Amino acid sequence: MNSTAPSRFERWQASTLAPFRYRVFAVFWWASLASSFGGLIQTVGAAWQMALIAPAADDIALVQAVGALPFFFLSLIAGALADNYDRRLLMLASQILALTASLALALLAFFGQITPIALLVLTFFIGCGAAAFAPAWQASIGEQVPRESIPAAVMANAMGFNLARSVGPAVGGVIVATAGAGVAFAINAVSYIGLIAALLWWRLPIPQRELPPEPLASAIAAGIRYVRLSPNLTAIMFRSVLFTVPISAVPALMPVVARDLLGGGAPTYGVLLGGFGVGAMLGALSSAAFRARFSSDLLLRGLCAVAMVATVAIAQSPWAATTLIAHVIAGFVWTLGLANFNIAVQLSSPRWVTGRTLATYQTFAFAGMAAGAWLWGHLATGIGLRETLLVAGLSSLSTFAVARWLPVSVARSGSLDPHVTATSQAPRVELHESAGPIVVTLEYRVPEQNAARFVAVVNELGRIRRRDGARNWSVCQDLDQPTLWVERFESPTWIDYLRRQTRPTLADQEIRQRLLGIIEGERGSVRRYIERPPGAEPLGTASARPEPLDDTVSHG
Repeated sequence: MNSTAPSRFERWQASTLAPFRYRVFAVFWWASLASSFGGLIQTVGAAWQMALIAPAADDIALVQAVGALPFFFLSLIAGALADNYDRRLLMLASQILALTASLALALLAFFGQITPIALLVLTFFIGCGAAAFAPAWQASIGEQVPRESIPAAVMANAMGFNLARSVGPAVGGVIVATAGAGVAFAINAVSYIGLIAALLWWRLPIPQRELPPEPLASAIAAGIRYVRLSPNLTAIMFRSVLFTVPISAVPALMPVVARDLLGGGAPTYGVLLGGFGVGAMLGALSSAAFRARFSSDLLLRGLCAVAMVATVAIAQSPWAATTLIAHVIAGFVWTLGLANFNIAVQLSSPRWVTGRTLATYQTFAFAGMAAGAWLWGHLATGIGLRETLLVAGLSSLSTFAVARWLPVSVARSGSLDPHVTATSQAPRVELHESAGPIVVTLEYRVPEQNAARFVAVVNELGRIRRRDGARNWSVCQDLDQPTLWVERFESPTWIDYLRRQTRPTLADQEIRQRLLGIIEGERGSVRRYIERPPGAEPLGTASARPEPLDDTVSHG
């Protein structure tokens, strides 16, 4: 029986449409499409309304800046809540907030009471709803589709947003020109209803938690610490800023380009924004093909070079047609770049901290957008629009100066799954969850010829322990027995110790296996202590006092 290998198109179709086999994802995709459509109509209305009531370039650019600013201030809080509480309720609350702000904006516009301050404040609240929604939404993709379908799901969501972007702005420009900004704001308010209904319908499976949720401040600190001590995630964060600051000049200054360089009105702005959306949709559709042929790092370097070409073309273009084509290219770069940063974060984060790593990424990316919008707006007012776009385009090349030291990479499939044997032996004395600090020591016998290798490997293991929550980590060598080495670290409380025990991944076991190949014997000797302040009562009795614990290197 002859079998024909699937064509390139069939492979692309299978990978791109795979997430739609899952009903929950499909329902949310359509609801999100409607919401994105309304949001982009609102974007046209807000930007053009500001162009009418406060026509300076820096004031117009502030509309994008205040919309992106909540992602800088709220993302980390939202990410911590998404990892520790019911994501569905968090998403519901965020959508209701955005609907309320959109409705208030529409009413002010209908009654002719809208001012620049009111427009910016309510746009900020809409941004707050989006910032609170995004980490929970992104993290919940792992509950909507299997892990292997996450990249396709991320790109499908980007495709939906940019499908709306390709049509919504042009429609928005017509609506604003014919019916006014108030109608655009009202349409946006209605567009939230679909997502709210979908969230009320969905019963998100809530994972069984053996441990209570982390306090908010501790959860935020744990997420920041995880990113700071994960070199691949740190590289993604800084590279995302180098990407977003220059490219943000295109959407931020688009209304001014439409008005001053092309001599158009709201419909012209809508067409440019629609062209940007068409390019963005093409970027989402082509992502699978590009990711199959290029590494994440090489792809993102190439996109920065293309971003430079597109931005400089907008600055120098003498014709509306070439300006539109340059916006299509810029939209292509925008979505393909941001989506690939998002995918890299998702695939480089274990599930326990995914909401927080995504929130940290959004904080960096949207801080870059907000700072870029503010910077390019002020620069356009000071030195001129064309000159500003030229500077923004050339600054896209800054990523090449650091890419060698900050490469973007993703973890192997399955490597971030939990290490199921990383369990904790119950202590011989009764402890309250707030008791502590808990001190852990591990003793290793290291042959003299292995000492240098041991130091390198144990320091890498120390980074992993600190990333997962260990404090005051150190390693010591015995002066009288040089082959004896002691690793020491702390957890603030017993519950923090237990949380850290749940965080090792399969990838972490590789470094532990390397350590076992260096030391004498098959395990290190583990001891656990609790610090006792002066005057504190001893725990337990003489008969209940715990004996020294022997455990594998993967524990502790």
